[in-house]
Amino acid sequence: MYFLDTAYLLMFLYSTLTSLWITVLGNLLVIISISHFKQLHTPTYYLVLSLAVADLLLGLVVLPNCMGYSVETCWYVGNILCDVHIRLSVTLALVSINLLGFIAVSHYYAVCDPLLYTTKITLPAIITIIIFIWVFSIIYGFGLVCSKIIRKGIEDYIRTVSCHGSCILAFNKLWGHLNPLIGFLGPSLTIFDIYIRIFIIARRHARVIRNMTRKAQSEEEYSNLDFAGKEHNAAMKLSIVIVVYIICWLPYCMIIVVDPYINYSTSRVLFSATLWFGFINSAFNPILYAFFYPWFCKAVKRILSCKILNLDSSTINLFPDN
Repeated sequence: MYFLDTAYLLMFLYSTLTSLWITVLGNLLVIISISHFKQLHTPTYYLVLSLAVADLLLGLVVLPNCMGYSVETCWYVGNILCDVHIRLSVTLALVSINLLGFIAVSHYYAVCDPLLYTTKITLPAIITIIIFIWVFSIIYGFGLVCSKIIRKGIEDYIRTVSCHGSCILAFNKLWGHLNPLIGFLGPSLTIFDIYIRIFIIARRHARVIRNMTRKAQSEEEYSNLDFAGKEHNAAMKLSIVIVVYIICWLPYCMIIVVDPYINYSTSRVLFSATLWFGFINSAFNPILYAFFYPWFCKAVKRILSCKILNLDSSTINLFPDN
């Protein structure tokens, strides 16, 4: 039995260390790529850049403490850092889902109304949105924990499970519903609805392109439809990022909802496992970029080979097929 427990512990350590390094290095490469190469200085990619920053912060600040607490089953760095750890976890998760939502909105305009894309999805508008998302998420995440409204009515339970060296996040029945609704279910359903609309309209565009003749369509109209087609392909790839996010965070959100109804009897191992599964989503994003986006692979090769140190490296074409 001892050897079995040791094997499980080693498997957990190896998997968490791997996900931590992938999270940090992968998202760092995304940040460097979008920051350095001018071809990626577009509104949508700035949203992706902000998403990578959130994932990087999660890998640098949250995951190491979470890994130590999971292995040692004790929190050694004090109550203040415990509160900061919990607040950052809630904040960064909310930043991620909201950024994914606005990325979906960006692709909606690109596919469904390409003529308005350049007027609606502008750089000042995107910067304003990014600032709003971060400010709102910080106020919500830190305010939720500081106000202690999530613990109202379950103080007795908190006292029975809290001890020296513990760092737990428990929601009462009200916030066990509201927090997943605000921070997960609501944004996820909205994103899902947007992508359904994108796919419906993109199929309509595809039929128009197939039936189009040179006499029936002007060159400008063809260009708009072609742009929408390319954005549809990008939207399909990013929709996979959304699906992975939902799969990763759904088990944890379900536990938060169900736990108050079973008198908070969810085992610590199951709670930690679902939370880690959610955190691992931050490591999946750069892997998905590498798998689906040739521009990311090309950028990473130039970064790792130090070719970005060349004077003209920021102006190279990362989209040779465009």
